[in-house]
Amino acid sequence: MNVRPVRMGADSPVVRAMDRASAAPAIPGNRVTLLYDGPDTFAAMLERIAAARSRIHLENYIIRDDATGQRFADALIAAARRGVRVRVLYDWIGSFTTRRSFWEQMRVEGVEVRAFGPPRWDDPLLIFARDHRKLLVVDGDTMVAGGLCLGDEWVGDPERRRQPWRDTALAVDGPAARAADTAFRRAWQFSGAPPFDDGEELPSDVAAQGDVAVRVVATEPGQERNFRTIDLLLGISADRIWITEAYLAAPQRMYQAIVDAARGGVDVRLLLPGASDIRVVRNLSRVGYRGLLAAGVRVYEWHGPMLHAKTSVMDGRFLRVGSTNLNPSSLLANWELDVFVDDESLATALEHRFLQDLSHAGEVVRRVRRVPGLPAALEEKAPVETEHLPTHIPSRRERRRQALVTAASLAQGARAAVFGPLALLAFLASALFVAFPVPTAYVAALGTLALGGALAVRALGHRARS
Repeated sequence: MNVRPVRMGADSPVVRAMDRASAAPAIPGNRVTLLYDGPDTFAAMLERIAAARSRIHLENYIIRDDATGQRFADALIAAARRGVRVRVLYDWIGSFTTRRSFWEQMRVEGVEVRAFGPPRWDDPLLIFARDHRKLLVVDGDTMVAGGLCLGDEWVGDPERRRQPWRDTALAVDGPAARAADTAFRRAWQFSGAPPFDDGEELPSDVAAQGDVAVRVVATEPGQERNFRTIDLLLGISADRIWITEAYLAAPQRMYQAIVDAARGGVDVRLLLPGASDIRVVRNLSRVGYRGLLAAGVRVYEWHGPMLHAKTSVMDGRFLRVGSTNLNPSSLLANWELDVFVDDESLATALEHRFLQDLSHAGEVVRRVRRVPGLPAALEEKAPVETEHLPTHIPSRRERRRQALVTAASLAQGARAAVFGPLALLAFLASALFVAFPVPTAYVAALGTLALGGALAVRALGHRARS
């Protein structure tokens, strides 16, 4: 593909830093559409699948065998029957509960289906690096990427008063979709699948379909591309940083960047999932807020259905939508994919949605204070909608997910008291060695043997690949 990356003033230090941090130069000529929640996002995905001419690549952490998953399976099977090459990559852990018969129905119809990252004796540590991406690429020239997995919880059930999970995605039509296809290729081949030939399946060039430049930042374990790019944007933002996050447990470096931005006068706001109704759990989960609030960060807790979006918008100009959570597993270990855009109109639209979401959230404050007004430009362009959310009854799956969010908040809050638990663990270990020296020694020996073997296999694998 012959696409010249955008160099908006190639001598600009910001552009050079973005290029180096992301390893993904901005690609011009795209049309970008913001998509909110499952109904609209899935409609855009199914429309592209139905219009596919040559190839469909679907990569997702969770693909369920429920009604939503079956809709996609039927659409992919229909595409395969009309001669389209269809490849599906799902994560082995994320889709662990999906029945084998669900995958087999697609395989027998000609869909190529692969599981990413099943347990391997030859490299057991790979189990910790998951394919957490949520990506659809069709014909190498159109894509949908964001935070949505494929399951009924993203659609909701009005009859049972269950609202769709709150999530965000981007539809990108144009040359940037080919960069996402390249990211899919690497994950596909890493899963052990045979390589495919773009030259046989797609035209060499992708026609421009808009005027937006897009960076597709595809992270693999150890690269930290999304981490570095988000960190850079946190550092250069001068006016406001608004983040919606489902699983906030930011590494200390990113946490400090957020705090430093707020202390420097930047309007930093975090929209996070709602806390538990249990007072003691709520108070413990908010321990991690203390440093943020002290620095001037404004923290909001969402009051609607499960909040699963992963978005950032900075200075009314830069925006990020993707699969990366701001926690160590996403930022350091997983296969992730985020889309970064430098566009004022799209950033303003995402800011309006953020403010709309805040009308369904409560602010966590240290003391009562007057809430500052909104930026004047936003007040003039689009007033915040404050309609009442429909009654929502969480499903069992959503309650489990909310429990996981609360547990993550507790773990994040425990950072302030990390030495206490470590001391307790050390005392407990010493007591076990004294009380049960022989069995404890055998357990410790087996544990260190397994760890040493896993590290040796990993070291040999890296040496062979080098």
